[in-house]
Amino acid sequence: MEPEQGRSRRRTRRTGGRGANRRGAGPAVRQLPWEVPLNRDAPTEPLDAEQVQAIHEGAMRVLEEIGIEFLNEEARAVLKAAGCETTPGSTNVRMDRELVMEKVGIAPSTFAITPRNPRHEVPIGGKRMAFLSVASPPNCSDLDRGRRVGDRDGYRDLLKLTQYFNCIHMVGGYPVEPVDLHASIRHLDCLYDMLTLTDKAVHAYALGTARMEDAMEMVRIAGGLTHEEFDAAPRMYTNINSSSPLKHDWPMLDGAMRLARRGQPTIVTPFTLAGAMAPVTLAGAVTQFLAEGLSAIVLLQCVKPGVPCAIGSFTSNVDMRSGAPAFGTPEYIRATQLSGQMARFYGLPLRASNACAANCPDAQAAWESAFSLWAAVASGVNVVYHAAGWLEGGLCASYEKFIMDCETLQQIVAYLRPVPVTEDDVAVEAIREVGSAGHFFGCRHTQDRYETAFYGPFLSDWSNFESWEERGSVDTVRRANLLCKKILAEFESPPMDEAIREELAAFVERRKREGGAPTDF
Repeated sequence: MEPEQGRSRRRTRRTGGRGANRRGAGPAVRQLPWEVPLNRDAPTEPLDAEQVQAIHEGAMRVLEEIGIEFLNEEARAVLKAAGCETTPGSTNVRMDRELVMEKVGIAPSTFAITPRNPRHEVPIGGKRMAFLSVASPPNCSDLDRGRRVGDRDGYRDLLKLTQYFNCIHMVGGYPVEPVDLHASIRHLDCLYDMLTLTDKAVHAYALGTARMEDAMEMVRIAGGLTHEEFDAAPRMYTNINSSSPLKHDWPMLDGAMRLARRGQPTIVTPFTLAGAMAPVTLAGAVTQFLAEGLSAIVLLQCVKPGVPCAIGSFTSNVDMRSGAPAFGTPEYIRATQLSGQMARFYGLPLRASNACAANCPDAQAAWESAFSLWAAVASGVNVVYHAAGWLEGGLCASYEKFIMDCETLQQIVAYLRPVPVTEDDVAVEAIREVGSAGHFFGCRHTQDRYETAFYGPFLSDWSNFESWEERGSVDTVRRANLLCKKILAEFESPPMDEAIREELAAFVERRKREGGAPTDF
């Protein structure tokens, strides 16, 4: 389907109230302001220079000697034209290290994605750290309705939470899969909701030609952009996964190449679970992850040199007794740190995830997510997928877990802020004033700063046991449930020009009449 001709627009009519994200410290939650944090900490680097070279050498040998299966004829043709080795009748592609390093070397180390609200532009790469909403679970849950199959109502609720929280920087995909929408038109309704209920950068799934072309046109319309303006800078993004081991499938390659031709970024994330789809050793799993990820980045650089790309680490281990994925484990932390070291070696931005295997928002969910997020901080990760709401290894999006995770994310944002060390901060005069017999509660230095000195949580309860008991002994999950309901009740959609909204709705209706996207490739 060819996109409609675009035109520059100057519009005045607007609908919708203030976006909840711009209300700052609202009545439901005391939020930190919008900020894409800068991670100034030195990353943890478990590998020495010789070990980095050993993993690099292993990845290059996989690409040169074993090859990657590209299940897309056009992708193979592009790679063959660039000098890669292909065999008639085979999907295998081998590429030499000189080509790999040349192509990976022209991918930018930093870029920015600008959504329809430019105040929510997100820089990717360097020391920046962006948090994304949970994406793609087939189920959702809350205390009131329990666990249920995803539907459009749940999808919209989770989008509203995504828009509300300043610590969520981009929409990571469908925060729950709305299976009550037919697969042929689901992307149209979902993108319409994304683009009207949020004004943050959106993700489009690389699931075939029509879906990606529709997504690009809808993002263009929502931004009030000409085709030239859309193509000139990143406005949206996708994530593609390899079918580990050593395969890239047709629809994801097709979608990523379409985005690349129009200058839009792709995050390439192999799904390398050690012991299942990758070697049981961490070094082997990371070697395979790099080979799979770099091969797709080479393809995209062949399609459009200099197009923004990132590499995604989803390397963890499995429970060797059941085969189930495990997250937030020591192996997950180390694999993320190794991936961070290797991503910096290649000069690529890195994606990881806030993952857990817990089946409800309990203590296990909290510690596994805390370890996953700490792995991201310690590894210099730039993009954290599933930062809020993920449960059951990705099978469920939890309303309460979303709120709990946002408390943790805010604390990370506060932690990453620089520590001022002026003469007043060193506080010698305050120490002199209090001396050895007083306390600092009442001194002027404290009185001038006490309201903003420390991070104040919106979910944690710091009262003593008796006070907590008098208020009904409400635990963390129930507090999160109450806050979630209050946020959803107060939510206001971000403003959108009425003419743009009408054009977007008309595009959706026209594509529905045309049948939407084919459900078979």
